[in-house]
Amino acid sequence: MLMARELGPGGTERQLTELARSLDPSRFEVHVGCFREGIRSDELRRRGVPVLHLQVTSFKKPSVFSGAGQLISYIRKHHIRLVHTFDYPLNCFGVPVARAARVPVVLSSQRADRRLTPRLYLTVLRLTDRLVSGIVVNSEAVRSEMMTAEHVAAPLLQLCYNGIDTDRFYPEGRVRVPALNSASLVIGVVCVLRPEKDLVTLIDTFARVAAQNPDLRLAIVGSGPELTRLEALAQEMCVSAQCLFQPAVSDVASWFRSIDIFVLPSVSEALSNSLMEAMACGCACIASRTGGNPELIRDEETGLLFEPGNSQELALKLRRLIDDPDLRSRLAQVGARFIRQSFSLAASVERMQEIYTGYLRKQSTPFS
Repeated sequence: MLMARELGPGGTERQLTELARSLDPSRFEVHVGCFREGIRSDELRRRGVPVLHLQVTSFKKPSVFSGAGQLISYIRKHHIRLVHTFDYPLNCFGVPVARAARVPVVLSSQRADRRLTPRLYLTVLRLTDRLVSGIVVNSEAVRSEMMTAEHVAAPLLQLCYNGIDTDRFYPEGRVRVPALNSASLVIGVVCVLRPEKDLVTLIDTFARVAAQNPDLRLAIVGSGPELTRLEALAQEMCVSAQCLFQPAVSDVASWFRSIDIFVLPSVSEALSNSLMEAMACGCACIASRTGGNPELIRDEETGLLFEPGNSQELALKLRRLIDDPDLRSRLAQVGARFIRQSFSLAASVERMQEIYTGYLRKQSTPFS
């Protein structure tokens, strides 16, 4: 059983959905659980994957106890032998409940820098590290952080890189969406608009380069709590006419194929689905030198790196790519090939199946 807080458009939810759809049905009967449904729920049900909507509205309300009972009953009814939670709310809830239900294999996930976790959850999250059979991480950066900062033993950590569906994310047929047709060049990002993405630095940098390039456009695709602040900043920097704010969409591939230079300026990152998808779609990519970004961007080979928050350095990198179409083309081609060869969905699913099968084989205790 795979579990996440909600089944919306975010990267974790997308990875869970792709995994649930792709696991070998001859080996795994997949179920999905969540607190809140979203666009992924219908997608999963259409593929025949049952979705359990847990009626948990808050960890401070009685619904947490009724939700626990609901999950235990479901686990026992369907004889579930493995539970894998994908984010910190479900790590905190699903891991102890699965243990109470005597599930033989219980896995949690760490898919982002743990320092981003709200303080109230951290104590519980660290307790779950001692309850699980293993912790799945999606980058060497997160694996290292878990060992050094959280003192988790190396054998407990299982690395499984995110995977990209290269049947959906590919560079051929790059045609811009109508809203960007008039641009000479499109700089863009696709992400949830949260503070750690540091889109303030992106807008500030865009203002530096846009003055000399009035036909440039900045496309910010996504929804989130930073939207109002970012729109106000674009107005303040006198570039709002060159900026397009597009709310989150389900068909992100067409937007990636509309972007010439993709910029991910995060101050904290694990392994970015968005960055991988941009590379797979043939964008020339620039990313901050943080978290798992250097595992994807080999500087000057598959893209360019800059120090987080350094608007001046980012401006220099942007100007290089704006002024050098051959460099843009080379980085885009090499980056797309790198993702296709090393970070495919098939490779990620196969690795996760190895992890699941390995733990199930070790577990000789029958379900009860």
